[in-house]
Amino acid sequence: MSLDKVLSISGKPGLYELKVQTRTGFIAESMVDGKRSTIGLKHNVSLLSEISMYTYGGEVKLFDVFKSIATKENNGQAISHKEDNSVLVEYFREIMPEFDEERVYVSDIKKVLTWYNILQNKGMFTEDTFKEVEVSEEAK
Repeated sequence: MSLDKVLSISGKPGLYELKVQTRTGFIAESMVDGKRSTIGLKHNVSLLSEISMYTYGGEVKLFDVFKSIATKENNGQAISHKEDNSVLVEYFREIMPEFDEERVYVSDIKKVLTWYNILQNKGMFTEDTFKEVEVSEEAK
């Protein structure tokens, strides 16, 4: 599974996998508990593959942030999003030294770490994952 089928739905915790598109919305399955939900067009939905983080030099795709976390953690779990705010900011500075501290809030950092840990639990981040993406981007 790629980030192209992973969704964040406003008002709903966690991440969802897009299963089926319908005329009035789509069916998504929670990556946390496996429950399926019908999501209507009134919900604000974001594909993780389209999300970027602000840096002083521009924007960085969320996948690249995940790659930095995976490199730091040797493809293991990141720190908990429940850590103290100063610990979270310092951790994020280590993985993304150029992040724009005025535009990236602690709540954003918590969300990124939560998402990373959910995806890591699903086995999405391995050495092969990042090699495949690098190869496909070089081919473009």
